Amino acid sequence: MKKIFVLSLISVGYFLNAQNLSNSPYATYGIGDVKYDNTIETTSMGGISTAFISDFTSNFNFANPANNANFELTSIKLEATNENNYFKTNYNNTKSTKHSTYLSNISIAFPLSPKLKMGISYQPYSSKSYEIIHRDTLSAGNIRANRFKGSGTLNTVQMALGYKVNDKLAVGARANYYFGNLYDLNELAYSNAELINGYETRNSIHNFNFTLGASYQKLNTSTDRKLTIGATTTFGNTSNMTTDYVNSTYFYSDAGATVKSNESIIDQKNTKSKNLLPLQASLGVGYGEENKWFLSLQGDYKKGENINYFGNTLDLQDSYRISAGGWYLPNYNNFRSYFSRIVYRYGAFYEKGSLQIAGQNINKVGVSAGVLLPFKNSSITRMSGLELGLEVGKRGTTKNNLINQNFVNLRVGFNFADKWFRKTLYN
Repeated sequence: MKKIFVLSLISVGYFLNAQNLSNSPYATYGIGDVKYDNTIETTSMGGISTAFISDFTSNFNFANPANNANFELTSIKLEATNENNYFKTNYNNTKSTKHSTYLSNISIAFPLSPKLKMGISYQPYSSKSYEIIHRDTLSAGNIRANRFKGSGTLNTVQMALGYKVNDKLAVGARANYYFGNLYDLNELAYSNAELINGYETRNSIHNFNFTLGASYQKLNTSTDRKLTIGATTTFGNTSNMTTDYVNSTYFYSDAGATVKSNESIIDQKNTKSKNLLPLQASLGVGYGEENKWFLSLQGDYKKGENINYFGNTLDLQDSYRISAGGWYLPNYNNFRSYFSRIVYRYGAFYEKGSLQIAGQNINKVGVSAGVLLPFKNSSITRMSGLELGLEVGKRGTTKNNLINQNFVNLRVGFNFADKWFRKTLYN
């Protein structure tokens, strides 16, 4: 049974690399629509993770690897996300919807010793999946059409280590490897012209960076109340993003508009970038009661960057995110009521985005909720179960003919936790 889980991680990881994720038209800029964190536990609590140390022994925290002092079991997580996006713009009163379902997180974690814990995860980091056509009728009655199309996924593999220094202090480190291919196409066509002018961008990405984390937790043993403070920083960007630009004229020889004919190259060049993922930092504080409830407030900062967009430099602003959330467990020892043994999660967030278009900041706001439904034979020391999460919010604005995006994201996953891969010795 345990071998099946390991083989499933390998095969599912291959599938994840080939996924096509739904996202916003704002994914046209840069490396696409960045997923903040795909784990159900984190997103269900509004994104809080920096000062979140699980009370249970079966949950590994990848966002801040220092927060794994209580982790004691081998844990395997498989999670999927269903995204539902609803777009609206005041330009011609246009509305659109987009849906997708994809595998959003795979992870395995285990203790190396009572003080040293390790985890490996694999999830999509960003994606492009959009197609926009803008048509204008010119004075002579001809039609001008602008077509924007993008596809591809940037994935990340993470390996994290957490070390418990003493009963209050812990430190951790995470190595992050990003890889994938992103494609963008901008085409201009006229109804009275046979040829199309297309500007094609292909990005091949292989990137490393590192995250350091620390956490401090003080427990009042007389009241079981605890105060937690955590911090992380991501730095050491080692990027290898190769970008190929091609500006050409052509026409399509098939009905599906996929096969180019009579292509004539106007301009072609190749560039390399080393500023793909800038400095990021996070600070969080939390307070709660042991095995009962927890509440946390967190601030995240991401430095702005310069990226190439259809041959031009696009400046992204510094961005930040404020998150608040937590969890509540009514009474795990009440075996007469299953609902008393469910972990209930809640949260909210506001994100000041890095994009500014037509004088408008493209910001994001949302609320979230979720539950951990423990398996029937699951105990508080082996908190395995079914994870469910819901996230509702909006992004963007309809001002200046921009696009407002409302979204409803549903998440489901399983956490299988037990004392696996260990041999018990008998005298």
